[in-house]
Amino acid sequence: MGQAAPQFDYGNRTSGAGHAFDGGHGFEGGDGPAARSGLAVSIYADRGYLRAEMAEDAAAAGLRVAQTTDLARLLEPGDPPSLPDLVLVDCPVIDGAELAALSRLDKRASQLGSHLVVSTSMGSLDEVFGCLDKSDTQILVTPSRADRVIALGRVLARSGNRVRELSEEDRLSLLRLTEQVSQIAHKLEQISSHSTGEAPSAFRFDSQPGFAGKIDAKLDPQFDGGSDRLVRASRPPLPDPRLVRKIIRQRQLRARFFEGDLFADPAWDMLLDLTAARVEHVRVSVTSLCIASGVPPTTALRWIGQMTDAGLLQRVDDETDRRRAFITLTDKAADAMARYFSELGSSATSLV
Repeated sequence: MGQAAPQFDYGNRTSGAGHAFDGGHGFEGGDGPAARSGLAVSIYADRGYLRAEMAEDAAAAGLRVAQTTDLARLLEPGDPPSLPDLVLVDCPVIDGAELAALSRLDKRASQLGSHLVVSTSMGSLDEVFGCLDKSDTQILVTPSRADRVIALGRVLARSGNRVRELSEEDRLSLLRLTEQVSQIAHKLEQISSHSTGEAPSAFRFDSQPGFAGKIDAKLDPQFDGGSDRLVRASRPPLPDPRLVRKIIRQRQLRARFFEGDLFADPAWDMLLDLTAARVEHVRVSVTSLCIASGVPPTTALRWIGQMTDAGLLQRVDDETDRRRAFITLTDKAADAMARYFSELGSSATSLV
C-alpha cells in the first residue's frame, strides 16, 4: 500500500467477502463515535486488503460496518429492498454489467436517501460519472487512504444537516479547508513513506474572500440589483477561444519553473477551459475537465460538485450514449465570463 496510516484494534471481527463486521472497543455503544452517528455502511470491493482497510477507517469514524463483500454482489438481479445509510464501492475497472448495477444502486440510493462513495480509475471515470446521475454521489479517482477518510467525514457532515445551513461563502471556505487538510494528509503520507525527514514546502492556503461571480451593483451598471440577476440583453460576446487557450498555456507554463501547488486554482482553470470549449462548440467530458483543472481528479470532482451547486456548471447527458455525460457552463457562468473578458478589453493579452 505504501502509505503510513494509524493502526486501530477493534477486537474480534471478520472482513472477508460476504461477512459482517463488528467493531468492538466502544464503537457500538457508550460514548464512542458510533453512539453519536449511528450510521450503517456496506462495502463492495474485490480487493480483500482494501475491504479490510475501508472497514477499519469506517469503524474509526464511528460508522457501523454492516457488510463487506465483493462486487459480484452488486450484480444480483433486482433492486435491493433497502440500503444502509452509506454504501462504499471500489471499481477501478468496470464493465457493462457493473455499470448497470451502479446505475440501479444510484437510483435506489436516491429513492432511499442513502449516501454513495464510489472510487474508480481515471480510465473508467467517464463511464462511472455517466451512470451516477440520481444521487449525490462522491466519486474518488485512484484515492489514497486520506481521500477515503475525508469522504467519510463529508458524509458525516451531510448527515448532520449542518452543511445546508451554511452560506455560499461558508461552503466554499469549508471546501478550501477540506482541500488543505487533504493536501497536508498527503504530504504527511509522503514524508512517512519515504522517510526523508524533510517536509515539502508547497502547502497552499487560499485567502480569497469568496468565489468570483458576486457582482457589486455600484461598480457594475449591467447588474440589476432589484431582481438580483444579470441583464442578458447587454451581455458582450464570449472571447476568442485562441485568447483563452493562450491564457491557459501561460498559466500552465508556471509549473515548469515553480512548485505547481503554489498556483493551484482549479475553479478558474475549469472556467477558462469551458469558456473556450463553449465558443469552439466542443463538448467537455468530466475526465478532460479534471485534467484541465491542474489538481488531482478527486479534488477536481469536489470542485465540479461545488460549482454545480453554485449554478456555474451543469451536467449534460449524451443523447447518443446514455452512459456518457459532459460538463458545460451555465448561462449564468457564460454571462460572467463574457463580461469579465469585456472588462479586460485590449489589455487581456498582457495579463497572466
